[in-house]
Amino acid sequence: MLYSRRVVQSKSVLIGFSFLCMLQGISLQDVHRGYSTYMFPEEFIFGVSTAAYQIEGAWNEGGKGENLWDTYLHKHPNFTEDGSNGDIAADSYHKYKADVQMIKDLGVKYYRMSISWPRILPYGTDNYINQEGVNYYRNVFDELLKANITPVVTLYHWDMPAILSDFGGFSNPVIVDYFEDYARVVFKLFGDVVKMWITINEPHMLCMGGYGLDMFAPALNSSGVGEYLCAHYTLLAHARVYHLYDEKFRPTQKGQIGITLDSFFPEPKNKSSEEDIEAAERYLQMHLGFYAHPIFSKNGDYPSMVRERIDKMSSHQGYSRSRLPKYTASERNSIRGSADFFGLNHYSSYLVTPSSFESEWRKPSLNHDTGVKTSHDPNWPKPGADWLAVYPPGFRKLLKWISKKYGNRVPIIITENGLCDEGQLKDYERVSYFNEYLNQLLLAKYEDGVNVQGYFAWTLMDDFEWASGYKVKFGLYHVDFESPERTRTAKLSVNAYKNIVLTRRIQFDYIKELTTNGTMDLFKEYS
Repeated sequence: MLYSRRVVQSKSVLIGFSFLCMLQGISLQDVHRGYSTYMFPEEFIFGVSTAAYQIEGAWNEGGKGENLWDTYLHKHPNFTEDGSNGDIAADSYHKYKADVQMIKDLGVKYYRMSISWPRILPYGTDNYINQEGVNYYRNVFDELLKANITPVVTLYHWDMPAILSDFGGFSNPVIVDYFEDYARVVFKLFGDVVKMWITINEPHMLCMGGYGLDMFAPALNSSGVGEYLCAHYTLLAHARVYHLYDEKFRPTQKGQIGITLDSFFPEPKNKSSEEDIEAAERYLQMHLGFYAHPIFSKNGDYPSMVRERIDKMSSHQGYSRSRLPKYTASERNSIRGSADFFGLNHYSSYLVTPSSFESEWRKPSLNHDTGVKTSHDPNWPKPGADWLAVYPPGFRKLLKWISKKYGNRVPIIITENGLCDEGQLKDYERVSYFNEYLNQLLLAKYEDGVNVQGYFAWTLMDDFEWASGYKVKFGLYHVDFESPERTRTAKLSVNAYKNIVLTRRIQFDYIKELTTNGTMDLFKEYS
């Protein structure tokens, strides 16, 4: 009788699973052949991302002014791991037509790019607009639209005009005005064709790495103070530009505008330890919630735990006021709700456990204020940079956390996700990474009810990766940086990602079957 009940239960499960597959347009035979259980809906946004300084080059051509990376790396040539800079990069300034062809061949319909602030406003201010820079971006947009590719444009992806950075950049409150002036110029120039805007890329990484530490330019190294000043004014600058667009440009241009935040996922080192679970939550609040809560929560402002913790630490350290500035009521109201979508960049995860102090931490600092020690599980693969450990379930868990914390009213768009390696054309690790992380996205969407509506792979081609220079390679297309032509060559991941985009499904063995059958030219060159 027990055996009979098990048979009935098994049949019920099978019938239920069969019905679910029917709803998704999937046969059981397909599932057993290595396809994902779920499919991406037709309206799901698939794209690929880049950033101006990382690919354009032409640092002193076409009337462009210097940005903070230009000046910093020319003064400190050993700042990057390989002594390189972005003077030429992938030379996209001259090769944008080849880039658009690559995007077209990839099969995606959306391209996330950024505009170089000093290429439009060489002196940082709106009293002089560089027409050559305007013409360049207009040509790029025209080429994209001819290829039926929708541009998604980031206003600030870390390349501030040097002259503005010299007086403090995002740690100076006047930057809010200058950022608004810049945005107004760009909306007027390109709002007729650009309908999806991102104000600022990764304010958390920008502020922590560039203002609190010296990981990125401007390398202010003002630990425990600089990152909080930067955070305060980046959010105010974002909100100012959001309202500018919403009130002055959206009525005629009919676009959307949001912000891109970033986060690792903190996995409790000991899942049964209440302290480790609390440490994971604290890490998320201090790193992601710090920027998300003022925008996406019902109450606005920094999370209460963040405010209380930094205030208390500041007092214990002898400061006369908190190192974290306070928003006025009107500022809180202006920031709250200032995004049409939640842009999210995610690459990796950590194991976390509480700690009062680690030898590599500074006092004061974000790390010390957070009080969480991070590490990686030795079983998580690291095909490229040491910081990027592959743990796909962390992606789903992060999406669930965001959805639970801020609800589903505002859609999530993954604006960056990808893997670095050594640049090999047979990038099987990247193929697997896309398969597994996109599968976790599907599970979050269908099984957890997360309102995630888009995904942009990072990045189109190998590029200049900030302090790492050209030592790490994130591109779907290989770039030969030794060649004056900067020849681009498709990697295996191009075919794998393209197949997902076209079929709206993950076929886990696609590249294996493709290379076995040898049915196409896998390594097409572009020059």
